[in-house]
Amino acid sequence: MHEPGIALRKRFLIFALLLLHASAQGAQPEGRFISGVFPACQDSGPEKTIPQDSPPFHDILPEGSFSPGSKDSPPFHCILPEGSFSPAVPAEISSADSGMLPGSSREKFRIVFYNVENLFDTINEPGKNDDAFTPGGDRRWTEYRLRHKINNIYRAIAAASGLEIPAMIGLCEVENLYVLERLARETGLKNHDYGIIHRNSADSRGIDVALLYRPGIFRVLDTMFRSIPFPFDSLPATRDILYVKGIVADADTLHVFVNHWMSRWRGQAVSEPYRNYTAAFLKSLTDSIFGVCRRSNIVVMGDFNDEPQDASLRDHLVAATSSIDPLPGMLYNLSYGKAPVPGTLKYQGQWFLFDQFIVSGSLLDGRGRLKTSRDSFRIFHAGFLLVPDERWFGYKPFRSYEGFRYTGGFSDHLPVVLDLWW
Repeated sequence: MHEPGIALRKRFLIFALLLLHASAQGAQPEGRFISGVFPACQDSGPEKTIPQDSPPFHDILPEGSFSPGSKDSPPFHCILPEGSFSPAVPAEISSADSGMLPGSSREKFRIVFYNVENLFDTINEPGKNDDAFTPGGDRRWTEYRLRHKINNIYRAIAAASGLEIPAMIGLCEVENLYVLERLARETGLKNHDYGIIHRNSADSRGIDVALLYRPGIFRVLDTMFRSIPFPFDSLPATRDILYVKGIVADADTLHVFVNHWMSRWRGQAVSEPYRNYTAAFLKSLTDSIFGVCRRSNIVVMGDFNDEPQDASLRDHLVAATSSIDPLPGMLYNLSYGKAPVPGTLKYQGQWFLFDQFIVSGSLLDGRGRLKTSRDSFRIFHAGFLLVPDERWFGYKPFRSYEGFRYTGGFSDHLPVVLDLWW
């Protein structure tokens, strides 16, 4: 039985730790928001800009030029494509999806999120625990297997998207810019000139979050990465939270957060405080945006390693599982109760809904230029992404490995899709 008093004390402790950590950083924040106008707020008074004294972000600007395929790129990568946009459609895409809302002339802004599970290159990186994913390592990770994995990821994204080419693709468990460039430049995605936003994080395995986007539809205004050192543990910082702010087709401003929270490999009870702290930290970032404009459009995506009803998302991020009568300045989890698909990951016979989309109330209330709905979220579970679960019965995601046996599949997660429109 959930006890409100205990939950309240837990939230107070988390926020107290956040304040202590912020104080330890000194008076000057690590980074800043770059000032920008919120079109959604222009009807409620004077134009508002993001204050320069917002809570700390790690603001790293790109340096120099980036050579496709280079493994010596700087730690931050924001690659702007060149040339025109090709309308070519990959062969795997379903012909049933039109790219327009049924019975409407409004256009879609489709977002796909996919935990691609261990997208490593074949080269050992000193200081990172990636030795298994080398030709001589335990996984016998070769160029052939890497190329097959990249093509499979493309197939999954293309099929999940239908005829509507995704405007934005959030990814996690990618090692570096090299594998991202191969995905964006050597598959059917190359026809759509995706930009890439990525930074090498402090994760011990070297796996990161990243965002691919189409500059013709989404104009990036600001990009920031935020590492999360936990003040209650000496554990090195884990994977970043990626924040991107941009303009959707000149319709409105959109704020996007890409996440991959700490896994449960050490056990649920041991790892839960880390996810609770990360959730509270993320809430401080979304609250700083709502503090400027309560009608800000926010999309939070990721593999949270918790389900919508777990404490991290429910009590610390405060993402409501019911989107009835949505309010500006609040977050709503669109992933809850999405039958008939029970989850995005299966472990020991049980499905878990770890991969989710969470949005601000202003995207749901129908008053803004950008809109979405609860029914606009879906888990893509095509048959080619699943295999029979011979031990626990039913089906499970088709992975690249079963233990150490190579099977040539896709990922241990299923992709999730969200549509916005204007």
